[in-house]
Amino acid sequence: MVISQEMIDRLQRQFPNCTTSEALEQARVVVVRQDLQEVFQWLKEESGFDLLVDVTCVDYLNYRGAQQRFGLVYLLANTETSERLTLRVMLDETDLEVPSAVPTWEGADWLEREVWDMFGIHFTGHPDLRRILMPEEFIAHPLRKDYPLQGRGERHNFPVLTRQTGLK
Repeated sequence: MVISQEMIDRLQRQFPNCTTSEALEQARVVVVRQDLQEVFQWLKEESGFDLLVDVTCVDYLNYRGAQQRFGLVYLLANTETSERLTLRVMLDETDLEVPSAVPTWEGADWLEREVWDMFGIHFTGHPDLRRILMPEEFIAHPLRKDYPLQGRGERHNFPVLTRQTGLK
């Protein structure tokens, strides 16, 4: 469902540093990192966005017109009104730290771990921020656009598993 203009207006009054846009009848809001935790609380408690659908990231390396390298994306839903909202925070490569959404939506736990693992975004206050897809020995973040398609030869660092030994 299309989010109401009244809701967008309330959000902009509450957080004047945010910018909003609409595409394909979906509302998109870009917030500054400093307001992120407060925006989370406001959207959940005051506006009914009780479901965190997804957390992902976009690498804008070499993207024409991009001012910051990463766009951290939160997809939110209000299960009573069926409204959906895309929340985005833009980050520079020099400072990839944002507050965790886990205190607001517990479902952010594994989603943030995946973004950490694949892109290297650090979520402060996360209860268990460790790799979820790649082995602990892996030192890079493979969904970054500057990561080579063939890898960097990291496999020699990984333990060899056979059918007989299996996983520990």
